[in-house]
Amino acid sequence: MRKLVMALLMTVSIVPSTAFAQQQPTSQGGKDAVYDELNLFDEAFERIRQDSVDPVSDSKLVGAAITGMLTGLDPHAAYIDPAALKAINGTSASGEAGIGAALTLVKGEVKVISPRDGSPAAEAGVKPGDLILAIGKEPTFELTLAEVEQKLHGPAGSIVKLTLERTGEKAPLKLTLKRAADHLQTVSTHVIDGDIGYLRLAGFDPGTPAALAAAAQDLRQQTGGKLAGVVLDLRNNPGGDFQDAVAATNDFLDKGEVAVVKGRNADNIKHIAATPTDLVKGLPIVVLVNGGTADEAELMAAALQDNHRALLVGTKTFGESAIETLIPLASGGAIRLTTAHFASPEGREIDGKGLDPDLVVSPLKLEKLAREEGLHEADLPGALKNPDQPTAPTANPTTPSAQGGKTGPGSVSGMGPANGSLDAAIKRAPSVANKTAPSVANEDIGGANDEQLTQAVDILRGLAVFNRHASG
Repeated sequence: MRKLVMALLMTVSIVPSTAFAQQQPTSQGGKDAVYDELNLFDEAFERIRQDSVDPVSDSKLVGAAITGMLTGLDPHAAYIDPAALKAINGTSASGEAGIGAALTLVKGEVKVISPRDGSPAAEAGVKPGDLILAIGKEPTFELTLAEVEQKLHGPAGSIVKLTLERTGEKAPLKLTLKRAADHLQTVSTHVIDGDIGYLRLAGFDPGTPAALAAAAQDLRQQTGGKLAGVVLDLRNNPGGDFQDAVAATNDFLDKGEVAVVKGRNADNIKHIAATPTDLVKGLPIVVLVNGGTADEAELMAAALQDNHRALLVGTKTFGESAIETLIPLASGGAIRLTTAHFASPEGREIDGKGLDPDLVVSPLKLEKLAREEGLHEADLPGALKNPDQPTAPTANPTTPSAQGGKTGPGSVSGMGPANGSLDAAIKRAPSVANKTAPSVANEDIGGANDEQLTQAVDILRGLAVFNRHASG
């Protein structure tokens, strides 16, 4: 066992460093404390091996220990065992596919941040904030995020059934999805009323910056060179690649900064400066955001807001700005670790807080649900603390929420795992017909009945008139 502990120490010591994951010097006293803690681990490990009623392999115990270390850090950290990592890396080569949804964990339960545009999840009617209770007949409670993602993957064209809890529904829902390869179209456009450009940005990948440039040119051509302004729709955009998001954000700026990246050490701060680009040449921009606007999409929204390049319209964003690094381990597995996070150009923290729009405009359907707020980063266990966020009052321990229960119109009575009736709830869940969704993640986005878009167009016209008078 001593050899195992030393092997664990050596594994930690040889993990490659990243730009934002520095190892701080440790005093001799600190080293002694670490060895004391490892002796405690050694003792617990040996007692489990010797006294557990069911034999447990060493590899399973070590994997569980690593998983426990990481899940206690923040909502993003995770251990990916060798088999799971191999499956993830071999997905494209083996023809496997998924459902196309960004997920997170809340107290051991799986929540949807947002389905991706045109994905099986979007076409089936999965919505931001949905709670995934089961995949097939298997409950998801207390599965790791990596395990959930692995179970959602399978051969392209194969069927996967989900049991969901949804705000406003009195009973769980069953949806049937057909897995498909991820062919996300991150950029799409159309013209509104002849002179307003609508630009839908659904994510960030290596093709996004070039697609934005082509889209801007196309909008100018469609309006005959009379483009009055642009509505940039970032609703239900769960993010994507960090560097691609920086490049895409730069496409709307001609000065200032894109973001501030903060590592582990207080003096490790990187300012990412904008380079003169601005594809729309100073035309007014209104950015639409909501609770499904997360991570790199919030980077873009914050940069345009802080540089006074655009007005943010909609509802508060998700509140996530983690920069994650996948660090390979000698065993063939890996750990996913938050090694840095970004802030707005003015230094505003996003993690656990989100971005407040300049003008709050809620969809009518949300207002009918008594303005119940969706899931935000601050709701996640272990969420990175935001020094700007006021401390919430302590819940009364006698309330259902303090006991792990759920309240509000989305609650499903007697469905929580604590009362042992989850399996029964899954069996009772009615199957619902899948809704054929348009090319965006939510059927209420970008269409004729989109109240927030209508408001954004009105605001944009006002800005265009103001700018003409100011320049004339």
